[in-house]
Formats: sequence, structure tokens, C-alpha cells
Amino acid sequence: MKKFGLIGKTLKHSFSKKYFGEKFDREGIENCEYELYELPDIAHFPDLIKNLSPDLVGLNVTIPYKLEVMQYLDEMDEHATAIQAVNTIKVSADGKLTGYNSDYYGFKDSLMEWELAGKSALVLGTGGASKAIVKALEDLSIPYQMVSRRSSDKTISYDQINENPDFIADNLLIINTTPLGTYPNVEEKPDLPYDQLSADHLLFDLVYNPELTAFMQEGINAGAKTKNGYAMLVGQAEKSWAIWNDKDE
Repeated sequence: MKKFGLIGKTLKHSFSKKYFGEKFDREGIENCEYELYELPDIAHFPDLIKNLSPDLVGLNVTIPYKLEVMQYLDEMDEHATAIQAVNTIKVSADGKLTGYNSDYYGFKDSLMEWELAGKSALVLGTGGASKAIVKALEDLSIPYQMVSRRSSDKTISYDQINENPDFIADNLLIINTTPLGTYPNVEEKPDLPYDQLSADHLLFDLVYNPELTAFMQEGINAGAKTKNGYAMLVGQAEKSWAIWNDKDE
């Protein structure tokens, strides 16, 4: 039995187990199982690998271990190295552990469904989720500005955006990488001058529960195109599967 799974600290709301279980049934994939492995501390990771060997083929990694797990890997691909976060691990037949970041691919593929020529972006949030997004924007040659609660040499603040509407007018792609608006706090949204949005704007929210966030609703009210994080989530899951099964291009 080939074993796959997800490691993290709290996994009761995991998307992955249900997704891969349905994938195995739908596509007639046999002799595979996908389980959740909650780790109270990343120090338990080596024991998990030992206990699941030699059947373990691959793992996904979620918060808070996307950075911490890197110390236990034998190598990483170029995107994971640049992003400094791993969410997919491939276990080779000889036990070598290789880290990847499939979030990068999931976001990039989902974003490219839009017409992006000539657009620049505001990236809301500077946490771990923003790292793969920024790398994808750089590789797509899309200029971007990071937005945080406090300004710094690398970020502007929400107060600055609210004081100067040109930030909204000049950046037609707005990406929310914060958890604001996630169920059950569905009324929350980033502090932006939403009255400055137009039908030319594109709003991408990494949140996928609820399907329509308060942030996205503001975009819809202005006639903008919107997208939630579900397609990105599916994309990163399928990329993980391709990596584990040597179908990665």
C-alpha cells in the first residue's frame, strides 16, 4: 500500500484527505491511502518518516511546519529554495526526502487564467502564504507592492492606501494572502478603500471558505473579476500528485 499524507499541528479542517480520497475513487487509483498526521512538534518528523517507511511515497506540509521541515530534507527544488517554504515532500525509493512548493504552481496556474498584461499588483499580507505568491508574480514579470499593517522599507501600510487612492487605481490586481474573511469570521476583510475599485480590477482571495468572501463581494459590487483560493488549492494538490508519481514537468 502506497502511503501519502499531510503533516501539520491541527488538521481537523483539512482539505487534502477528502480531496485525495475522492480522487482515488473517481480515477480508480488502487493501493493508495492518504492520511492526516498531526505533529505536536516538528521534532517528531523523523520518527514519523521511520514509522511509515518503506511504504511512504509523499507528504504535504501545512502550517506551522512549511519552514521548519526544511532542516530534515536532503534537497529542495529551485522554487522551494527561493520561497523558503515547503508544502510537498517526495520520498524516493532509497529514502531521500526532496522538498517542493506546489502552492507556487497552484497559484501561478490559477492566476494565468486572467489577462494580466500591463497590470501591477498589491499583495495584502506578508506572512508565509505570501511567499509563493510573490515568487510567482516575479516569474510572471508582474510588478507588485507588499501591503502590511505597518509600513517598512519593503511594504506600504493600509493607512497609506486609504490616504492615497492612487494605489488602488494604479494596481489592478489585488491579492489577499491574509486569513481575513475565513469562516467563521466571514464579515472580516482587508482595510481598503473599496469605493475606489473598478470593473478593470482583478481580486484574488487565497481564502476558499466561504466560497464568496467579503473581500470578493466588494470586487463584485464594483464589477471586478474575482477568484477564491479553491482553484489554487486543487492545483497545488494535483501538482503534488504529479511530483510524487514522477509526472512532474
